[in-house]
Amino acid sequence: MTTEGQKQPEAGVQGEVSQDRFVAGQDLTRWKSPIGRTLARGAEWITRLLGPYAALIITLVVGLAVALSLALVFGEVYESVTEANGVAGLDHPALDAAKTVRSPALDVAITAYTNIGGTVGMPIIAVVIMIFLAVRRKSWTPVILMLAAGLGSLLITVLGKPLFGRTRPDLADAIPPYEHSPSFPSGHSLNSLVIAGIVAYLVILRVKTLRARVITVAVAAAFAITMGLSRVYLGHHWLTDVLAAWAIGISWLALVITAHRLYLTVRTRRHTAVVS
Repeated sequence: MTTEGQKQPEAGVQGEVSQDRFVAGQDLTRWKSPIGRTLARGAEWITRLLGPYAALIITLVVGLAVALSLALVFGEVYESVTEANGVAGLDHPALDAAKTVRSPALDVAITAYTNIGGTVGMPIIAVVIMIFLAVRRKSWTPVILMLAAGLGSLLITVLGKPLFGRTRPDLADAIPPYEHSPSFPSGHSLNSLVIAGIVAYLVILRVKTLRARVITVAVAAAFAITMGLSRVYLGHHWLTDVLAAWAIGISWLALVITAHRLYLTVRTRRHTAVVS
């Protein structure tokens, strides 16, 4: 119960239209490029036929197809560079540098930390945050975005590993427990970046100060970067596996955020039309 003059935080569609729309004074529903305006018109057309959430899901599915294509292209370019000993020339020096700073205590600490980004730790964290945001906002949008982001990055990882079949560093250079799946791309690096990124995005939509936004981005970036570097430290991945995972993850995250912007655009225009 609130007293007169106090306003409860808006939730549901009203909260999305009034709060998620603006970030640092920028209107996310305004599309300056012709491509953006075309995408917005397409999203409106799908919404009229199937509803706003269906439009969001379809956009995410199409985005995933684009992300998988980008991952395939990136993998081909990466393979060519590796064969030419280009960026891959970083791999052995990076692993050698990691081995020089190892210690029994640090090995245990980083192994525990990297488990957070594994197949058990990361889903638990994602589900807890997803439920909290969905309940607090009284909206299915956090559920859809986080499921799409997480499952999409997982699918890219699962399909990418056997496709390229890159061998991990020698077990003699790794810290147990050992991993035997293909090395490219680094699933820990990809999934942690995507989940941290989408959580940061959802938080930034509702925080109002520059300080809060900077802290949110810094924490998410620190988590993603240290998770990726932990894989190199442990000798479970080459540095280029991590760099590739970050590049693919950023691309997929950008597509998910674009899908949400299109959803917001449609929601805002429909809401405005109803009010007027």
